[in-house]
Amino acid sequence: MDATAVTLNPQQTESAERIFQTLLKAAETDLRTIAQLLASKPDSQLLGRTEFEVRDLFHGLGAKALQAALNERKKGGTAGPV
Repeated sequence: MDATAVTLNPQQTESAERIFQTLLKAAETDLRTIAQLLASKPDSQLLGRTEFEVRDLFHGLGAKALQAALNERKKGGTAGPV
């Protein structure tokens, strides 16, 4: 799904902004960790194990995104599908 194709109503737009702000904070820490990991490795070690470590960190960020959305809905944000 192309995220740019999503049309949101005003309530969903507000909810999306709150989720986005939460993710920005989480992403900053995770992206710094990824940058440090990559900077610490010589060229010969960028692929293989390091590649999987980076993927795991990005998967963790995806999990944080889902958790942020769930938390937003528990607070009374956008209702889930009916």
